[in-house]
Amino acid sequence: MSHRICENIKQIEQEVENVHLVVVSKYRSLPELEEVYACGHRNFGENRVQETLDKYEKLPKDINWHIIGHLQTNKVKYIAPFVHLIHSVDSLKLLQTIDKEAQKNNRIIPFLFQLHIAQEETKFGLSAEELEDILQSDDFKTLENVKSQGLMGMASLTDSAYQIKKEFNSLLMLYTKHKALYNWDTLSMGMSSDYKLAVECGSTMIRVGSKVFQ
Repeated sequence: MSHRICENIKQIEQEVENVHLVVVSKYRSLPELEEVYACGHRNFGENRVQETLDKYEKLPKDINWHIIGHLQTNKVKYIAPFVHLIHSVDSLKLLQTIDKEAQKNNRIIPFLFQLHIAQEETKFGLSAEELEDILQSDDFKTLENVKSQGLMGMASLTDSAYQIKKEFNSLLMLYTKHKALYNWDTLSMGMSSDYKLAVECGSTMIRVGSKVFQ
């Protein structure tokens, strides 16, 4: 076994003290993920439900699986028995489905609201107004099997540190506004290309893939 992956994880964790690292495991081979596990790391992030299920079946059961990609309502039932945290809730309909499936599994599933903070149209997420509408709706208040932990967002894919920080700060402002009322503790922002900027802007959780496996 090479020690490259362990060294990369240690280096990232030293750079971002007291920030949770989710290793983005999508498209990675089982031997690579076994190496991450052997380093003592337990938080893995996946984009696709089918790939998550395949890996869940084959890897140790004490791994915390994070769904960080767009989640379709018809796929929720497959991950509801074991998912640790869903980062990508971008509609009330999706949240109601998660609540229903969590109830069937006698669980309370933690989640993050995904906010659209980037300039690219291709990224998913709620606007600040849509978030407010959900938080204030009676439908949201009646959900019993989900627990909101905070917010997630992805910055624009750009070389402009100014632009990235501006987007992260907009998410931080929203998070700070609602944090006390909803007892939030997670602000998930920052990936391989921009996690240092994200941490400067108050991120509590980063999602890093290529930097771990490079």
